[in-house]
Amino acid sequence: MTPLEYFSTLVVSADDGESIPLTEAALALAQDVYPRLDMAAVQSDLDRLAATLKSRIAPDASPVQRLRALNAFFFKELGFAGNRNDYYDPDNSYLNRVLERRRGIPISLAVVYMEIGQQVGLALRGISFPGHFLVKLKVRAGDIFLDPYTGQSLSRDQLEERLGQFFDARGMEVPTELALIPSIQESSPRDILVRMLRNLKGIYHDRKDYERLLAVQNRLVVLLPEAPSERRDRGLVYAQLDCPRAALEDLSHFLAQEPAAPEADEIRRTIAVLRDASGRLN
Repeated sequence: MTPLEYFSTLVVSADDGESIPLTEAALALAQDVYPRLDMAAVQSDLDRLAATLKSRIAPDASPVQRLRALNAFFFKELGFAGNRNDYYDPDNSYLNRVLERRRGIPISLAVVYMEIGQQVGLALRGISFPGHFLVKLKVRAGDIFLDPYTGQSLSRDQLEERLGQFFDARGMEVPTELALIPSIQESSPRDILVRMLRNLKGIYHDRKDYERLLAVQNRLVVLLPEAPSERRDRGLVYAQLDCPRAALEDLSHFLAQEPAAPEADEIRRTIAVLRDASGRLN
């Protein structure tokens, strides 16, 4: 079974996106770069960390007490932190390397943090907050929001401030408080995987590393089979890799689904070039 086929078995049957085994699927992303990755060994390391923490928590500990123990263990004892020195290093998105180096970006740190937390009885959920992935825990007193990059708990005012900064930096109108609500909804495992892959997509695109970009794009097509834009983007990567027939298939599919897209004329011109190139292969 190829890495892509294995990934497909994890995600395709989960129609709602909730039943995807997040940690296993997120770890599987690294197989494109680390083909000899021992998935079972990495999962065993995670289980061992969770077991160590669980042994220190009283069975009757409250969720808040468990969260405090997790924070001390994860950020202080284990030393997990954001990779401020090289934020756009692709290894920040691969869980095997995050575990080895104790460094990552918010979303990869969140996946590891949630895996350990869930094993010690915390119903942690990811939040696809604009610009910076967060983790949420529901407690009787309300929701606790945590920044997995720093371990900092965030108040409602701090969330609103971050949201304002995000929109300000992009020259967009700052939403009202009510508009904040959709931004703090829980993310499904599918949503999280898509965000992780799109982070990698941006990195490899900027580096013009088309072979690794294709591997990322293949996974996005598997995760989002109904998204024509992902087929378009894969077709453009195939074109960069001099694979005109594969590019033609994807770009033609895109046009069939989105004939009036803003970029449709440009795609048609690209298809004409690709057809000429494909004809020369015969």
